Amino acid sequence: MMPPRTHPSAPAGEPDPSRRNNLSLLTSLVHHHGVLSRAQLTRHTGLNRSTVGTLIGQLTSLGLVFETAPAGEGQVGRPSPEVHPSPSIAALAVNPEVDAVTIGLVSLGGKVQKKIRFETERIPSAREAVNIAAAVIAGMRSELDASYRITGIGMAVPGLVNRDDGIVRHAPHLGWRNEPVARMLSEATGYPCQAANDASLGAEAELIFGAGAGVGVGVGARPGNLIYLNGGASGVGGGIIADGQLLRGASGYAGELGHTFVRSGGTSCHCGATGCLETEVSQGRLLELAGLSSGDTADLEEALGNSNSAELSDEVARQLTYLGVALRNAVNIFNPDAIVLDGFLGTLHALAPGSLQAMLLSQAMDGPAGQAKIYRAALGSDLMMIGAAELAFTPFLADPAGLGTPAGTVPSPTSQTG
Repeated sequence: MMPPRTHPSAPAGEPDPSRRNNLSLLTSLVHHHGVLSRAQLTRHTGLNRSTVGTLIGQLTSLGLVFETAPAGEGQVGRPSPEVHPSPSIAALAVNPEVDAVTIGLVSLGGKVQKKIRFETERIPSAREAVNIAAAVIAGMRSELDASYRITGIGMAVPGLVNRDDGIVRHAPHLGWRNEPVARMLSEATGYPCQAANDASLGAEAELIFGAGAGVGVGVGARPGNLIYLNGGASGVGGGIIADGQLLRGASGYAGELGHTFVRSGGTSCHCGATGCLETEVSQGRLLELAGLSSGDTADLEEALGNSNSAELSDEVARQLTYLGVALRNAVNIFNPDAIVLDGFLGTLHALAPGSLQAMLLSQAMDGPAGQAKIYRAALGSDLMMIGAAELAFTPFLADPAGLGTPAGTVPSPTSQTG
């Protein structure tokens, strides 16, 4: 296999730590906010205008950002150019599931440029998932080489994943144990690869780009505190953002809210316990009662919304009750600003928007319950692609200049500073 095209490294005489940190700060701000004016970047960073101008000039020469004339009219004083993330900087994203492997291309700014869902006839093994992803990426290689600079691959896996080494310790729904998927995919593609738990990556993506974007994001803002819960064919997963940082735990396994105890004498769970949230709040049961064979969230929501079945209505109410128990416990423990529900959990919330909030207010402690607001995930089907890509963007954002200067065949938007 031909290795990915490489690009010239950064010029000799790498930037001093303060300049590297400032380049990282500006690139991260533009990536996370999409578009910011020079004046906004000056306010956010606390740097002077001259320094910000010099740093933006370097980022522009590296092909990482571009500038345009400010939008709108009637501005007072000298207009401040707007700084945009370059769409030619991108990361690859991979999300293996029980019935498919999805591969995406996400550009700087969290924009999904391409997404391919490869359905499988059976649950894929780790090797099969890697082979599928590598084959799809190989098919994209000519486009990637011609139009993008790839920072790496991020892999979002439904299971216990050690983010430090990219080894899936246990993905029960996939049947994977001790699979070094990050190394396997890196060897198969030639790109650096990292892997992490899908729900944790979803939590980070929703905090930065989605429903939690107003919760403590940005320089000078109070750090965000958010609970993310996702429900799908692979059960219920969760991620916790505490003071703006993902709560990882000793080995990166924190946030397994799907195994919160919610019912005495409940159903046995594959984890070995009984009464776990994901055994009592189940997409499979809803699909069965709705007469659906597919796990598509939109189809399930339509079926539930149009159903006149008393049995299905009772099941929705039952699942909302147990979901409320789990959220009550989480609110009392973590004191979040926001709770973001994704997948079929978002569907349950949409069917009875005030139900879960009322449960929190009546059952959780007064202080935390009054602060926590429940939202439906905003990123939809792009969530896992954006979250996985953020994993691959992280090393680049720490040292943007390390990516090097763009090769001549990589298009760079024209600067329009006016």
